[in-house]
Amino acid sequence: MIGVGTIINTGAILAGGLLGVLLEKAITEKIQDTLIKATGISVLFIGIGGALQEMLFIENGRLMSGNGVMVIISFVLGSLIGEAIDIEEKIEQFGAWLKKMTKNENDKRFMDGFVSTSLVVCVGAMAVVGAIQDGLWGDYSLLVAKAILDLIIVMIMAASMGKGCVFSAIPVALFQGTITILARYIQPLLMGQAMSNLSLTASILIFCVGINLIFGKTIKVANMLPTILFAVIFAFISPLF
Repeated sequence: MIGVGTIINTGAILAGGLLGVLLEKAITEKIQDTLIKATGISVLFIGIGGALQEMLFIENGRLMSGNGVMVIISFVLGSLIGEAIDIEEKIEQFGAWLKKMTKNENDKRFMDGFVSTSLVVCVGAMAVVGAIQDGLWGDYSLLVAKAILDLIIVMIMAASMGKGCVFSAIPVALFQGTITILARYIQPLLMGQAMSNLSLTASILIFCVGINLIFGKTIKVANMLPTILFAVIFAFISPLF
Protein backbone atom coordinates (compact mmCIF):
# COMPACT_ATOMS: atom_id res chain seq x y z
CA MET A 1 0.00 0.00 0.00
CA ILE A 2 1.40 3.38 -0.99
CA GLY A 3 1.65 6.09 1.64
CA VAL A 4 2.84 3.81 4.45
CA GLY A 5 6.20 5.59 4.56
CA THR A 6 4.62 9.00 5.15
CA ILE A 7 2.34 7.56 7.84
CA ILE A 8 5.35 6.05 9.64
CA ASN A 9 7.34 9.29 9.25
CA THR A 10 4.47 11.41 10.56
CA GLY A 11 3.99 9.08 13.52
CA ALA A 12 7.72 9.22 14.34
CA ILE A 13 7.65 13.03 14.34
CA LEU A 14 4.64 13.07 16.65
CA ALA A 15 6.32 10.58 18.98
CA GLY A 16 9.61 12.50 18.97
CA GLY A 17 7.81 15.79 19.57
CA LEU A 18 5.76 14.45 22.48
CA LEU A 19 8.84 12.87 24.06
CA GLY A 20 10.68 16.18 23.69
CA VAL A 21 7.85 18.11 25.35
CA LEU A 22 7.95 15.67 28.28
CA LEU A 23 11.72 16.10 28.54
CA GLU A 24 11.33 19.88 28.43
CA LYS A 25 9.72 19.90 31.85
CA ALA A 26 12.66 18.03 33.34
CA ILE A 27 15.44 20.33 32.12
CA THR A 28 16.40 23.87 33.03
CA GLU A 29 16.22 26.90 30.74
CA LYS A 30 20.01 26.96 30.56
CA ILE A 31 20.11 23.37 29.31
CA GLN A 32 17.30 24.13 26.83
CA ASP A 33 19.41 26.95 25.37
CA THR A 34 22.38 24.61 25.10
CA LEU A 35 20.21 22.02 23.35
CA ILE A 36 19.05 24.62 20.80
CA LYS A 37 22.67 25.48 20.02
CA ALA A 38 23.63 21.79 19.86
CA THR A 39 20.73 21.10 17.50
CA GLY A 40 21.70 24.10 15.39
CA ILE A 41 25.29 22.89 15.05
CA SER A 42 24.07 19.40 14.11
CA VAL A 43 21.70 20.81 11.48
CA LEU A 44 24.50 23.03 10.15
CA PHE A 45 26.78 20.08 9.54
CA ILE A 46 23.99 17.95 8.07
CA GLY A 47 23.52 20.75 5.55
CA ILE A 48 27.26 21.16 4.94
CA GLY A 49 27.73 17.43 4.44
CA GLY A 50 24.89 17.19 1.94
CA ALA A 51 26.09 20.25 0.02
CA LEU A 52 29.72 19.15 -0.21
CA GLN A 53 28.64 15.71 -1.38
CA GLU A 54 27.03 17.31 -4.44
CA MET A 55 29.60 20.06 -5.05
CA LEU A 56 32.91 18.23 -4.73
CA PHE A 57 34.33 15.71 -7.20
CA ILE A 58 37.72 14.29 -8.18
CA GLU A 59 39.10 14.99 -11.64
CA ASN A 60 42.54 13.87 -12.78
CA GLY A 61 43.49 13.16 -9.20
CA ARG A 62 42.52 16.65 -8.01
CA LEU A 63 39.64 17.66 -5.74
CA MET A 64 37.35 20.04 -7.66
CA SER A 65 34.11 21.83 -6.94
CA GLY A 66 31.21 22.70 -9.21
CA ASN A 67 27.60 23.83 -9.45
CA GLY A 68 28.43 27.32 -8.14
CA VAL A 69 26.62 29.09 -11.00
CA MET A 70 23.55 26.92 -10.53
CA VAL A 71 23.46 27.70 -6.82
CA ILE A 72 23.72 31.46 -7.37
CA ILE A 73 21.09 31.62 -10.12
CA SER A 74 18.68 29.28 -8.32
CA PHE A 75 18.96 31.10 -4.99
CA VAL A 76 18.60 34.56 -6.52
CA LEU A 77 15.53 33.66 -8.60
CA GLY A 78 14.03 31.41 -5.93
CA SER A 79 14.46 34.01 -3.20
CA LEU A 80 12.91 36.73 -5.35
CA ILE A 81 9.84 34.60 -6.03
CA GLY A 82 9.61 33.42 -2.43
CA GLU A 83 9.89 36.97 -1.11
CA ALA A 84 7.23 38.18 -3.54
CA ILE A 85 4.86 35.44 -2.38
CA ASP A 86 6.13 35.79 1.21
CA ILE A 87 6.01 32.06 1.95
CA GLU A 88 7.43 32.62 5.44
CA GLU A 89 4.51 34.85 6.37
CA LYS A 90 1.99 32.29 5.14
CA ILE A 91 3.64 29.50 7.13
CA GLU A 92 3.64 31.74 10.19
CA GLN A 93 -0.06 32.52 9.64
CA PHE A 94 -0.76 28.81 9.58
CA GLY A 95 1.35 28.44 12.72
CA ALA A 96 -0.59 31.25 14.39
CA TRP A 97 -3.85 29.50 13.51
CA LEU A 98 -2.52 26.24 14.99
CA LYS A 99 -1.36 28.12 18.06
CA LYS A 100 -4.84 29.54 18.57
CA MET A 101 -6.68 26.29 17.81
CA THR A 102 -4.51 24.36 20.28
CA LYS A 103 -4.88 27.08 22.91
CA ASN A 104 -1.15 27.82 23.09
CA GLU A 105 -1.45 31.60 22.75
CA ASN A 106 0.88 32.18 25.71
CA ASP A 107 3.66 30.01 24.28
CA LYS A 108 6.13 32.54 22.85
CA ARG A 109 8.30 29.81 21.30
CA PHE A 110 5.46 28.04 19.49
CA MET A 111 5.96 29.81 16.16
CA ASP A 112 9.74 29.46 16.00
CA GLY A 113 9.49 25.81 17.02
CA PHE A 114 6.87 25.04 14.39
CA VAL A 115 8.55 26.87 11.50
CA SER A 116 12.13 25.74 12.23
CA THR A 117 11.23 22.10 12.79
CA SER A 118 8.93 21.99 9.76
CA LEU A 119 11.73 23.22 7.52
CA VAL A 120 14.25 20.73 8.92
CA VAL A 121 12.00 17.68 8.44
CA CYS A 122 10.42 18.73 5.12
CA VAL A 123 13.37 20.15 3.19
CA GLY A 124 15.72 17.49 1.91
CA ALA A 125 16.26 14.89 -0.75
CA MET A 126 15.20 12.02 1.53
CA ALA A 127 11.68 13.44 1.79
CA VAL A 128 11.31 13.79 -1.98
CA VAL A 129 13.04 10.60 -3.12
CA GLY A 130 11.51 8.52 -0.31
CA ALA A 131 8.00 9.72 -1.14
CA ILE A 132 8.54 8.96 -4.85
CA GLN A 133 9.78 5.43 -4.09
CA ASP A 134 6.77 4.89 -1.85
CA GLY A 135 4.37 6.15 -4.51
CA LEU A 136 5.86 4.20 -7.42
CA TRP A 137 6.83 0.87 -5.90
CA GLY A 138 5.47 0.88 -2.34
CA ASP A 139 9.08 0.95 -1.12
CA TYR A 140 9.06 2.97 2.09
CA SER A 141 12.47 1.90 3.40
CA LEU A 142 14.03 5.34 2.82
CA LEU A 143 11.18 7.08 4.62
CA VAL A 144 11.56 4.67 7.56
CA ALA A 145 15.23 5.68 7.80
CA LYS A 146 14.16 9.34 7.63
CA ALA A 147 11.53 8.69 10.31
CA ILE A 148 14.20 7.46 12.73
CA LEU A 149 16.34 10.55 12.09
CA ASP A 150 13.33 12.86 12.37
CA LEU A 151 12.24 11.28 15.66
CA ILE A 152 15.61 12.07 17.24
CA ILE A 153 15.89 15.58 15.74
CA VAL A 154 12.31 16.58 16.63
CA MET A 155 12.67 15.18 20.14
CA ILE A 156 15.74 17.35 20.77
CA MET A 157 14.16 20.41 19.17
CA ALA A 158 10.90 19.98 21.11
CA ALA A 159 12.86 19.64 24.36
CA SER A 160 14.37 23.05 23.71
CA MET A 161 11.68 24.85 21.68
CA GLY A 162 8.42 23.46 23.00
CA LYS A 163 5.09 22.23 21.66
CA GLY A 164 5.27 23.97 18.29
CA CYS A 165 7.73 21.34 17.09
CA VAL A 166 5.12 18.57 17.46
CA PHE A 167 2.94 20.16 14.79
CA SER A 168 5.68 19.91 12.15
CA ALA A 169 4.07 16.50 11.52
CA ILE A 170 1.30 18.31 9.59
CA PRO A 171 3.41 19.85 6.77
CA VAL A 172 5.41 16.60 6.51
CA ALA A 173 2.22 14.61 6.03
CA LEU A 174 0.92 17.08 3.43
CA PHE A 175 4.23 17.48 1.57
CA GLN A 176 5.31 13.85 1.40
CA GLY A 177 1.76 12.62 0.92
CA THR A 178 1.28 14.89 -2.10
CA ILE A 179 4.57 13.76 -3.66
CA THR A 180 3.63 10.11 -3.07
CA ILE A 181 0.31 10.59 -4.86
CA LEU A 182 1.95 12.46 -7.77
CA ALA A 183 5.04 10.21 -7.85
CA ARG A 184 4.56 8.84 -11.36
CA TYR A 185 4.46 12.39 -12.75
CA ILE A 186 7.33 13.78 -10.63
CA GLN A 187 9.78 10.89 -10.93
CA PRO A 188 10.83 11.51 -14.58
CA LEU A 189 11.74 15.10 -13.66
CA LEU A 190 14.09 14.11 -10.84
CA MET A 191 16.67 11.98 -12.59
CA GLY A 192 20.43 12.52 -12.75
CA GLN A 193 21.51 16.14 -12.58
CA ALA A 194 18.08 17.37 -11.49
CA MET A 195 18.22 15.17 -8.38
CA SER A 196 21.77 16.33 -7.66
CA ASN A 197 20.73 19.98 -7.95
CA LEU A 198 17.75 19.40 -5.66
CA SER A 199 19.93 17.70 -3.04
CA LEU A 200 22.51 20.49 -3.15
CA THR A 201 20.10 23.40 -2.79
CA ALA A 202 18.03 21.57 -0.15
CA SER A 203 21.20 20.94 1.88
CA ILE A 204 22.10 24.63 1.73
CA LEU A 205 18.60 25.50 2.97
CA ILE A 206 19.06 23.07 5.87
CA PHE A 207 22.36 24.82 6.63
CA CYS A 208 20.45 28.14 6.79
CA VAL A 209 18.00 26.63 9.28
CA GLY A 210 20.99 25.73 11.44
CA ILE A 211 22.20 29.33 11.32
CA ASN A 212 18.79 30.51 12.54
CA LEU A 213 18.83 28.04 15.41
CA ILE A 214 22.23 29.21 16.59
CA PHE A 215 22.10 32.96 15.93
CA GLY A 216 18.37 33.67 16.03
CA LYS A 217 16.10 34.20 13.06
CA THR A 218 18.41 36.01 10.65
CA ILE A 219 17.40 34.27 7.40
CA LYS A 220 13.89 33.84 6.00
CA VAL A 221 14.53 30.28 4.89
CA ALA A 222 10.94 29.58 3.85
CA ASN A 223 11.11 32.44 1.35
CA MET A 224 14.02 30.63 -0.31
CA LEU A 225 12.10 27.39 -0.87
CA PRO A 226 11.38 28.09 -4.58
CA THR A 227 15.17 27.76 -5.03
CA ILE A 228 14.68 23.99 -5.19
CA LEU A 229 12.30 24.33 -8.14
CA PHE A 230 14.72 26.56 -10.05
CA ALA A 231 17.56 24.13 -9.32
CA VAL A 232 15.60 21.33 -10.98
CA ILE A 233 14.69 23.54 -13.94
CA PHE A 234 18.34 24.54 -14.32
CA ALA A 235 19.29 20.88 -14.87
CA PHE A 236 17.15 20.82 -18.02
CA ILE A 237 18.06 24.19 -19.50
CA SER A 238 21.81 24.24 -18.72
CA PRO A 239 22.68 21.85 -21.63
CA LEU A 240 21.15 24.42 -24.00
CA PHE A 241 23.88 26.97 -23.23
